[in-house]
Amino acid sequence: MTEIPEHLLKRAQAARDKAAAESGAGATEGGEATDSRIPAHLLERSKAAKAGASGGVAVADRPSTAVVAAPAAGGLPTGAGPGGHTQRLLTVVKSGSIQDVKAVPVDKVHTWPHLLGIEFVASLACTAFLFMFSWFVNAPLLRAANFNQTPNPSKAPWYFLGLQELLTMFHPMIAGVTLPGMGLIALMFAPYMDRNPSNKPEDRKFMTSLFTVHLMFWAVLVIIGSFFRGPGFNFTFPWRDGIFFEL
Repeated sequence: MTEIPEHLLKRAQAARDKAAAESGAGATEGGEATDSRIPAHLLERSKAAKAGASGGVAVADRPSTAVVAAPAAGGLPTGAGPGGHTQRLLTVVKSGSIQDVKAVPVDKVHTWPHLLGIEFVASLACTAFLFMFSWFVNAPLLRAANFNQTPNPSKAPWYFLGLQELLTMFHPMIAGVTLPGMGLIALMFAPYMDRNPSNKPEDRKFMTSLFTVHLMFWAVLVIIGSFFRGPGFNFTFPWRDGIFFEL
């Protein structure tokens, strides 16, 4: 049994005195009122606590399981409740369930000013580069086209030379519709096939591989159509027959 605190003993004594004053009569035992409203087992525990505090062991009038140990070296009596515990633990509440003790890092920034600021600086840099490039490199307009004289070879602009190169290898339906359509559809479904939110290339191997294959396939076709096609759009070597390509 744990030691009864002093304030509880004082409250019990005050209750006994009040009950004795209200009843006005009753048998007494040991100078204390027994005809009170305090249960008998509490009175026995109080007697045992007082006896333990004075250095002895009290035995109640009837059998009781309340036992108070001898005082410890510090002068304070020690006791144990059920299972040897001296305190009752209601529950343990982690701090994380009550308050957020640590901020969770978020790999996101606001569009303005972070993203738009960088894009604006990049556009200024590209404009400055084009201005300096046009200063040193002359790019005059060609003469008016003569529809009675078709140039040989007749090439599309460089960004369409990939399609023109495909037309020399496949049927127009396949080269102009099927293959470009399949490529565009694959790029449209790519974000749904790879839903990894990471921005690191080593974590996006599927997406990186898909875009690399698409880019290299188109770049090779444009290079062949630009530098390896001569008169009649026949295959030629630029270091032997020259370059049949103009910007």
